[in-house]
Amino acid sequence: MTHEKFESEINTLKKFYELYCIDKHENQKIRLEVLEYKEKKFFLELNLCPICYEAISYSFNRLQGCPHDIKPRCRTCPAPCYEKQKWKEAARVMKYSAIKLSLGKIKSRVINIFSNSTKE
Repeated sequence: MTHEKFESEINTLKKFYELYCIDKHENQKIRLEVLEYKEKKFFLELNLCPICYEAISYSFNRLQGCPHDIKPRCRTCPAPCYEKQKWKEAARVMKYSAIKLSLGKIKSRVINIFSNSTKE
């Protein structure tokens, strides 16, 4: 996978895990994470509780070890590398955050529609 794809993947994980953690847990702590992929370093500031930090670290390790040149979606991968329970936990986080982000976009569009119609 390219450096750009790797960076996109880690930023997506960061956004989804932070959203989930802030809504569901307490005791978040800011940590600086340095990831290396194909001799390039990536720096992330994570605001997570210890449980979510452990989970995202596991996901980062799996992503760094992905053997595919063209990375498939993990759920459609022919050779999954996640342990079953950790996969279920990651899927729950991703589902929750995706729904929340989608609802936020819908809410923003509805507000925008009504604010534009009142101006006319």
